[in-house]
Amino acid sequence: MALPALVVLAAEPFYLLVDTAVVGNLGTVALGGLAVGGGLLAWAAALLNFLAYGTTARAARRAGAGDRRGAVQEGVQATWLALALGVLVLVLFQLLAGPLTRALAGGAGPVAEAGERWLRVAALGAPLLLVSLAGNGWLRGVQELRRPVRYVVAGSLLSLVLCPLLVHQAGLGLVGSAVANVTGQALTAALFVRALRREDVSWRARPGALVRQIVIGRDLLLRAAVLQLAFLVAAGVTARTGTAALGAHQIALQLFFFLALVLDAYAIAAQTLVGQALGRGRPDEARATARRVTAWGLGTGCLVAVVLLALRDVVPPLFTDDPAVLAQAAVVWWFLAGFQPLAGVVFALDGVLMGAGDVGYLRTLTIGAALVGFLPLSLLSAPMGWGLVGVWTGLTLFIALRLVGVLARVVGDRWTGAPETVAA
Repeated sequence: MALPALVVLAAEPFYLLVDTAVVGNLGTVALGGLAVGGGLLAWAAALLNFLAYGTTARAARRAGAGDRRGAVQEGVQATWLALALGVLVLVLFQLLAGPLTRALAGGAGPVAEAGERWLRVAALGAPLLLVSLAGNGWLRGVQELRRPVRYVVAGSLLSLVLCPLLVHQAGLGLVGSAVANVTGQALTAALFVRALRREDVSWRARPGALVRQIVIGRDLLLRAAVLQLAFLVAAGVTARTGTAALGAHQIALQLFFFLALVLDAYAIAAQTLVGQALGRGRPDEARATARRVTAWGLGTGCLVAVVLLALRDVVPPLFTDDPAVLAQAAVVWWFLAGFQPLAGVVFALDGVLMGAGDVGYLRTLTIGAALVGFLPLSLLSAPMGWGLVGVWTGLTLFIALRLVGVLARVVGDRWTGAPETVAA
């Protein structure tokens, strides 16, 4: 189950890595603009990722109880909710693109202007991106993970082909990157909607069900909001350190997100299996899944760390040839590789607790780790002159604190009796 989930999770960040490499050849300003605009759009998508994770948990519980039709209905309601929230995100970014990019870039200037141009175009894909999240959610819940692979890969391949053509050959520059992004998202969303239409369920929006989805997603939403706020603060602090530091932070952060989603493949499998096991009333099966994904997450995290260290002189030059950016990237690389084993376990057990519906605990743990670890060190990095070292030390502490918290929770039995995630 983790293998097809891995492809789906890695497709979008892999495209973003290629996009970063293509845009990086336009110069440091364009790379910084992508960091600013892309960071804002990624923040919105991550904030609303409960459309995937919350839907998976609900659909898996229904599927585990033998109610496939009810599981698919969760996908219908999640899709309507995704469209509504996507339009809201689009409108907000069109109205506030200028102030937001200037705030994140540390003031008006070429980087803020480039980020604003990219964001105004890329925001058109927000409803499409959220519809795809909802589609992934219900298909994971019913253990159909191969169809999402085809849908996501098709959209990502289209974007991969268009990105260099539009950016360089067509001469659109940074805007071409945004156009390629939206085009690929449109294809993926259309495929997910087609899959849902082929199911024999009503497409009527049910206000009560929509409200329940929002309520159930509340903890995931708060968790994601604080998490993304921490990343935005870190990016803002880095932007004030200098353009070279911001470029290196963008490269390392995209690699971090890419690797996080790769490791999150075990979480997706765990979420589905744990949800279905508890839906059948089999907590022992859920505990066995938790043990397995912990071992796989740790082993894969160690492997990723070794590969990153072996390629520390090879990968950064693929994104830029600026000596100042490369020097900053070399500093961050040790942090990026060092915490991968910890992250492998954290992300895997996140999936276990989400599948159990124990999202309230995850919310409190993530917010506490961000407020105690990530945010303070990021904010102190500028006045103390720590630069990227301070920001990435904060990120490392953030992951370590979460590791302690999820291990302490899974060792006990309270998570198997978490509040029911499905309402009739």
